[in-house]
Amino acid sequence: MRLIDIDWERDRLTVHSPKTKKYEGKESRVVPIFPELKPYLEAVWFAAEPGTEYVINRYRDTNSNLRTQLQRILKRAGLEPWPKLFQNLRSTRETELSAEYPIHVVCAWIGNSPRVAQAHYLQVTETDFQRAATTRGAECGAPAASQAAQNQAQPRSAVNRDDTHTGRNPLFGKGLRPLTANRGETLRMVVIPPAGLEPATPGLGNRCSIH
Repeated sequence: MRLIDIDWERDRLTVHSPKTKKYEGKESRVVPIFPELKPYLEAVWFAAEPGTEYVINRYRDTNSNLRTQLQRILKRAGLEPWPKLFQNLRSTRETELSAEYPIHVVCAWIGNSPRVAQAHYLQVTETDFQRAATTRGAECGAPAASQAAQNQAQPRSAVNRDDTHTGRNPLFGKGLRPLTANRGETLRMVVIPPAGLEPATPGLGNRCSIH
């Protein structure tokens, strides 16, 4: 990549691809200058001597072993090298981007096809598991604390309203009566049998007289 390939005005850069340049339209691609990369490009830009052409000059020799040098960098950083050093760096970045952007956009930036990305690059990460568990917990778990407090503070007169949010008909008027509940108690519903022709016998609650 050359310094003239950096478009500072639009925050984009052109990536040349010698491997695919034989295919029409595949000789290069334009990618955003991501915020994580921008400080390093700026440092190279301002440190470049007059007449400098390429962004990276130290490793332009075809005899340079980039893998060995990267392993040295990892050792100094106290990190364990991972399998397929460069391919997995590419895989990680494509996985990160696919979580934020449509796959066709990500593939245009990375330079592969959705089929190749899904078969060889996209990963299932620990973050995917954590987000799934959190999302499902919020959907299926108990009401949030604020909602529970709101329900607790609801006026008792509200129990006589229709449940319009769920579309259910009220149960009251069909032999069911709410019992008054004190704060912190659960509201219970009891079935009251219809009274007989005679007044209920004293001391027998809701039971009718058998005489």
